[in-house]
Amino acid sequence: MPVPLAAMVAGAAVVYAASSLLRLRTFHAGTYDLVIFDQAVRSYSRFGAPVAMVKGVHNGFGPDFSILGDHFSPILALLAPLYRIHDGPGTLLVAQAVLFAAAIAPIWRYARRRLGTCAAYCAAGAYALSWPVAEALAFDFHEVAFVPLLSALLVERHDAGRRGQALLAAAALLLVKEDMGLLLAGFGLYLLTRRGERRLGAGLVGAGAAATWAASRVLIPAFGGDGDYYWAYGSLGDDLPDVVRHVLTRPWDAVIALVTPVTKAWTMALLVLPLLLLPLLSPITLTAVPLLAERMLAGSFPNWWEPKYHYNAFLIAVLVIAAVDGAARLSSPHDRLAALWERVRPGARVRPHAAGALLVAAALTVPFFAFGDLVDPSYLRRDGRARAAAEAVARVPDGVVVETANRLGPALTSRTRVLLWDQRPRGAPWVVADVERHTFPFFSLDEQRRRVQELVASGYREVFRSGGYVVLHRPRH
Repeated sequence: MPVPLAAMVAGAAVVYAASSLLRLRTFHAGTYDLVIFDQAVRSYSRFGAPVAMVKGVHNGFGPDFSILGDHFSPILALLAPLYRIHDGPGTLLVAQAVLFAAAIAPIWRYARRRLGTCAAYCAAGAYALSWPVAEALAFDFHEVAFVPLLSALLVERHDAGRRGQALLAAAALLLVKEDMGLLLAGFGLYLLTRRGERRLGAGLVGAGAAATWAASRVLIPAFGGDGDYYWAYGSLGDDLPDVVRHVLTRPWDAVIALVTPVTKAWTMALLVLPLLLLPLLSPITLTAVPLLAERMLAGSFPNWWEPKYHYNAFLIAVLVIAAVDGAARLSSPHDRLAALWERVRPGARVRPHAAGALLVAAALTVPFFAFGDLVDPSYLRRDGRARAAAEAVARVPDGVVVETANRLGPALTSRTRVLLWDQRPRGAPWVVADVERHTFPFFSLDEQRRRVQELVASGYREVFRSGGYVVLHRPRH
């Protein structure tokens, strides 16, 4: 690896890790979802099933619930040895930072072959500064950490003629999440556009679809989950065959679903506008289409189609590579688009201009997404409320079961058994509540305050109150 590229990867990893750890230290991280993954990986590190008590209790699956029954993500077991070095959620945040940064290398290699060395650094920088990466880092940790690297390796290794290595990356993707088969199927769709690779493409489409079905309908229920838990397409049908029939007979309903509410259209536009619409010139973009359609056709789970959260990070590496391919196509003397460009701008050199513009466009988005939070003083140092949060969690002894407000769970998960403080009494001996700011999963601040009053009325004793945080303890009788 060239020294400048290694420095770029290392620098990105340091910035990513620092931003995530600062959020953790200043109580901007959440029990949902950071503690879920922390509990699961800790269970793996102790050679057990990936049990996440906080997820199982809050969502009604029970305290022994394995997260493989929520999302099929066995690849998380690879992180378990790191918990022998440091047991805590910070380990996951650092690992995610390194994995996100590592995707820079295959993106750079692909871009160098297509556009040259200087342009490759610009394209890799566009990925490093991209808003989907920023938003994923801001939403703590998720299995998506593995996807930019593996998806970039899938496309780049195939392009390099290393088909065996590409298939290894594809197989690893199937261990990341149950719907990664859709990403593999999308890559198969891309290969269907290439002469000589259509048989492989058809095989990947079939294998990807079969893998998604098996993970969702067989493996997740086998681990105690509900195969219909994330079904979000009731307006189109009750099951997949019903949806397919509906889309084939009434395709306009699918078109309406893709842009309703309008946030869906805005998110899809944001995925390509900072990339200067270049992905639309490349068939590689087909790789992202099935996974994007899965989200945008949904009628529930609004988080799926928001620009924030981590979902767009599943697509960003592939889209940056597609943008590079689109720019290369504009530069090719044998491409129709290049001929059109030559008429518009005679003699213009597309390659360096396009790659440099990608980097500039990515940089311009920084203040408007999560990386912009790093200039907020509350993310850089603990304010009065964060200091009160630190005092509150310090009142909870080690080894106990504690129900905690969403933002405080990550500070307790290494030394206690954390449950999410919610609307239902869980009987934990310790509760850390928030009565000053609205917090997930409550619907209002008044509801949070009533919940504290109910706990006090049921026998809990207040042992701490500051900055809006209340620590309650129910002594044993």
